[in-house]
Amino acid sequence: MNKSELIDAIAASADIPKAAAGRALDAVIDSITGALKDGDSVVLVGFGTFAVKERAARTGRNPQTGDPIQISAAKIPGFKAGKALKDAVN
Repeated sequence: MNKSELIDAIAASADIPKAAAGRALDAVIDSITGALKDGDSVVLVGFGTFAVKERAARTGRNPQTGDPIQISAAKIPGFKAGKALKDAVN
């Protein structure tokens, strides 16, 4: 499912126009992104948790030459599915 199909599904489910559903989806994505930028986590009970994870610096290898390279530390977004989502999928 891509973004436009998700907007169509939201509009049909909530009985609202597609334009309003698109704005609502964009607002949710912007809110989650803003919270993660601030270092906060977003918990949607039953669905899951969005959080920022720390990835430590490490040494990797250039696949073409085999030379070691330094990979710097980074912050990455993560998602952990909630119990209700796991149960719905299984």
